[in-house]
Amino acid sequence: MAPIRLSTREMIDRLISFDTTSRNSNLELISFIEDYLASHGVASQRVVNEDGSKANLFATIGEASKPGGIVLSGHTDVVPVDGQDWSGDPFRVVEKDGMLFGRGTSDMKSFIAIALVMVPEFLKRGPTIPVHLAFSYDEEIGCLGVRPMIDGIVRTLPRPAVAIVGEPSMMKVVNAHKSIQSYFTTVTGLESHSSQTHKGVSAISYAVELIAFLDRLAQEMRERAPAGCRFAPPYTTINVGVLKGGTAVNIIPRQCEFGWEYRALPDDDPDEIINRFTAFAEEELLPRMREVYPQARIETRERAKAPGLVPETGSAAETLILKLAQCNETEAVSYATEAGLFQMADVPTLVCGPGDIAQAHKPDEFIELSQIAECERFMMRLAEHVGG
Repeated sequence: MAPIRLSTREMIDRLISFDTTSRNSNLELISFIEDYLASHGVASQRVVNEDGSKANLFATIGEASKPGGIVLSGHTDVVPVDGQDWSGDPFRVVEKDGMLFGRGTSDMKSFIAIALVMVPEFLKRGPTIPVHLAFSYDEEIGCLGVRPMIDGIVRTLPRPAVAIVGEPSMMKVVNAHKSIQSYFTTVTGLESHSSQTHKGVSAISYAVELIAFLDRLAQEMRERAPAGCRFAPPYTTINVGVLKGGTAVNIIPRQCEFGWEYRALPDDDPDEIINRFTAFAEEELLPRMREVYPQARIETRERAKAPGLVPETGSAAETLILKLAQCNETEAVSYATEAGLFQMADVPTLVCGPGDIAQAHKPDEFIELSQIAECERFMMRLAEHVGG
């Protein structure tokens, strides 16, 4: 097979053209990357989900058995475009005014594209330090796919020296981010005619009490903000993003569901809020509900959970990535990534990638061409570092 040669722009075009919204399969994109790597003599391995509809892809340039490898990590899925007012086809790249528009241009297919285009350069230099490519699925719905891939990396390979998660950071080096825990809570009460409130249990009323409790916790977190904190905002945040319930104005509602999340500072106990929420529901609300209706319930199920990234200031990994990025200092960000999962597996990890997180998940998502060029320079310096 002749080597497939693509420019960075051409590779971005190809990757964006695959609609890998998290609800869809990503296998067409994975097959394309497999074929591209194979054309350069690089073997790759799939790590599939339970029903075989999605896959991670892992590959190594150089000798995988050598210690001190560098992981280039990115997720292949994107968020939906449903209901967003795009100027054109979200899955067709449009260049305008020094920017590339398309779903995933910023978050985060441009990083993956640049890593792939660099494969021939890595090979040409005969790397003495292996470069591992780790591309995951379902990051956008809870960092689900990367977990078994990380397990495989740490189980079968020498520990990498560093993992670089290429989420959009404007090519700044991020050594800390918040965790995320996301839930759906369902309150089940008892329907009754609205004139007979003493005979019913309003699921909406009790859901409102739970949400008010979360608001009080959020205020407490703001008041606990540590001095000199680098995060913006400098405290653990809580948000209720979805609320639905009831059937008619004159019916006491039987059920109400709301979706909520919190993003904790890396040094905070990540389970404090869910534990306090659960205690309030079980100790304060359920007894009152069950005085009227013994079968009343408050059920909370986890939607997503990902750990924060804890700074490892002054580490060899941090020093290396600062040098490659030509930065003098690190940053802290409030969004979550897969980086915390690599770190939990004892792989030193930093976030550094092209694009601005402010453009992610929005209609007319874009990345500046200058960011792509900066990431290309970063990768060239990486190639020099790993080269023989």
